[in-house]
Amino acid sequence: MSKALDRAFALEAVRVTEAAARAAARYVGRGDEHAADEAAAGAMREAFSHLPINGRVVLGEGECEDVSVLFSGEVVGSGGVTVDLALDPLEGSTPTAKSLPNALSVLVIAEPDTLLTVADLYMDKIAIGPGYPSGLIDLDQDPAENIVALAKAKHVPVGDITVCILDRPRHSQILERVRSSGAAVKLIDDGDVAAIIATCDPHSGIDLYLGSGGARAGILAAAALRCIGGQMQTRLVIRNDEERMRAAQFDLNDGRRKYELTDLVGGDVIFAATGVTDGALLNGIRRVNGYTFTQSVVMRAASGTARYVRARHRICDGL
Repeated sequence: MSKALDRAFALEAVRVTEAAARAAARYVGRGDEHAADEAAAGAMREAFSHLPINGRVVLGEGECEDVSVLFSGEVVGSGGVTVDLALDPLEGSTPTAKSLPNALSVLVIAEPDTLLTVADLYMDKIAIGPGYPSGLIDLDQDPAENIVALAKAKHVPVGDITVCILDRPRHSQILERVRSSGAAVKLIDDGDVAAIIATCDPHSGIDLYLGSGGARAGILAAAALRCIGGQMQTRLVIRNDEERMRAAQFDLNDGRRKYELTDLVGGDVIFAATGVTDGALLNGIRRVNGYTFTQSVVMRAASGTARYVRARHRICDGL
């Protein structure tokens, strides 16, 4: 992609995530995860029809036999430059349905064949912000070792480190090791994309992200870190023969391999997200006096910039 096209796509990418977020926001607090997902996906798909790209969805809502729009392999856009797309129209359907934090609409536009294409699997993840020696963190180290290494690099006591972890039973041992190290824990119900990106924000209060979650969310978060810095390391979680076969379809046969940031996202990339509910990264949708107010962020790897975009939209047909 040329730099001129990059600049144009940055704002267009935000328009796509805004459309999805505004559609999902109608279902905040209404207890219907499926309806929120469907609304966001439909709005994002429609927004793509106005985008001058030949976009191939490489990480989408699912396989074509399972979902009707934005499935992996679908081609979207009005025609133009060829790009690959990773997306989640609603990253956080549960927070949306329950009016909880960290629901986002997320889109990544990348050069062709530069994103790690993964099946619908889980992924172990560890991430920190920028400015630290390469290789400071490692999935093969005990959580306490990673925390001590980070504390030394930050020149602070271990007690000043806060580790963000998804609140899941599978993380009980990690949680125990983190707390026994003396570090603080911030548990979140959902939204690991926002939480991983928050490690790059010195005002977020999150120093390190640790735990397992969806592989698609891992790639989306890695794209953001590719733009603004930070370290991330992942490993696919393959728990049974079915998942092993699924991984093999993507030539991901080595369940022991660790993927560094550049393995996950290997080229130029644009990351865009719009808040649906308030969270660590963005404010959620607001409706005031006939207008909808959105907050988005758009990042570019080529320039290393992150721009926050506040927009006012006239409410039309409930959006």
